[in-house]
Amino acid sequence: MSARMVAALGLALLAGCGAPREASTPAVEPEPEVEIQPATAGQLHQAVRAGGARVVLLNVWATWCAPCREEFPDLMRLRREYRERGLRLVLVSADIDSQLPEARRFLIDQGVDFLTYLKQGADMPFIDSLDARWSGALPATLLYDGAGRQLWFHEGKTTYDSLKARIDRVLTAPSDTVP
Repeated sequence: MSARMVAALGLALLAGCGAPREASTPAVEPEPEVEIQPATAGQLHQAVRAGGARVVLLNVWATWCAPCREEFPDLMRLRREYRERGLRLVLVSADIDSQLPEARRFLIDQGVDFLTYLKQGADMPFIDSLDARWSGALPATLLYDGAGRQLWFHEGKTTYDSLKARIDRVLTAPSDTVP
């Protein structure tokens, strides 16, 4: 092939290489978002009592906590299965501000698409305000009725079956018999 033919072929190829056509541009999915709001224990109590739920499950977790990460899929499963029956799941990350990107990525990977919280304030007042029996170990899970009355507290990893049984008891009990 002569140099002149190579140049002509090159110009022809360049002429067809203008702006990419929309049809050939792959669609880029937007990055999922999850809202993480800083919250004190008092603000969490308000979230629990916000109304509209028959039962509220509050879970304090952290990205660096292996048992927290292990039980998280069960929490999300419970939310999916019981949301229509009145369950509100309140998630509270105990990560520090610098770990927020990792916490956000974890929540997105778990399919969280609702407002979650990031613990604010000194540890012991926060811990004692949620439950004086809590040593501060994670995960920590609290169950409330629709009026915001605490019904149960558990420190450490719990199971899907245990949580399901407790939620079922609250949902099937007449509202005046739930302590």
